[in-house]
Amino acid sequence: MTDLPICAILDDYQDAAFACADWSGLDGRVTLRRYAEHLGDEDAVAAALADCTVIVAMRERTPFPESLLKRLPNLRLLITTGARNRSIDLEAARALGITVCGTGSAGNPAAELAWAGILAFMRRLPQEVANFRAGGPWQNGLGRSLQGRRLGVVGLGKLGRRMARFGQAFGMEVAGWTRTDLETRAADLDVLPLDLPELFATSDVITVQLALVPGSRGIISAELLGRMKPDALFVNTSRGPLADEAALISLLEAGRIGGAVLDVFDTEPLPLDHPFRRLDNVQATPHMGYVTEENYRVYYRDAVEDIGAWLDGTPLRVMT
Repeated sequence: MTDLPICAILDDYQDAAFACADWSGLDGRVTLRRYAEHLGDEDAVAAALADCTVIVAMRERTPFPESLLKRLPNLRLLITTGARNRSIDLEAARALGITVCGTGSAGNPAAELAWAGILAFMRRLPQEVANFRAGGPWQNGLGRSLQGRRLGVVGLGKLGRRMARFGQAFGMEVAGWTRTDLETRAADLDVLPLDLPELFATSDVITVQLALVPGSRGIISAELLGRMKPDALFVNTSRGPLADEAALISLLEAGRIGGAVLDVFDTEPLPLDHPFRRLDNVQATPHMGYVTEENYRVYYRDAVEDIGAWLDGTPLRVMT
């Protein structure tokens, strides 16, 4: 048994890997090692995984730059849950002889979480639930309705389109911006095409639905955030580095905007002393947009399949 290749399953925070898939097909073929906690910095990751032949990574929770890959001499198969992972240096992996494979996914749960966050913030659900449990006044605040307000959608791809449809279903006027073919995409969705400055200046709720690529990093600048209405809500469930975090914190601390609903951050896990953990006008969740039972069942089922296929010499879903 000790001679079998070691397969590490990383960042399994919910102890879900073995519950969501049948790993028995790998019995006698690999030795499984599960990590429930984030391993930490690159030195800690390299030390823990130096003897591993196979690694199953949960999205971008643990990045794999070239510097780390070079410190994993036994690694031959790296699997990421999902179809892409920009925290893995694919070119370096190829040069080092490491096969990188992905998995499928189930639907678009991140859009559902974004909409749930908007509803919860606008109707003050976290405050009212906490007050209710504490036995406080029967009601202690006024919520706000979405109907008749403007939803600004930054990015009209798969998730942005879904957010636009959600907004329309709730009676909102929907405006949108996207990097390519704005007029055509907006017409297809029956939304108002706007440039980013006008979208930020006129929307009551702004939701960011963009992929993090070199051209989009920092695209939500301090100047754009500064254009927001005093009571507007900023929502980011895509990637933290899309927005200027320091500028957003400054606006929130000054009460210059209504608030923020956030599921993603520049540094994850978020440090315990981070301002987002204490600001009353921030409603934050720990990057759980993709964390659903349905998604995890597909992730881990496909990861098991990827490992078996690689062991058989016919790898599946190889990323290029």
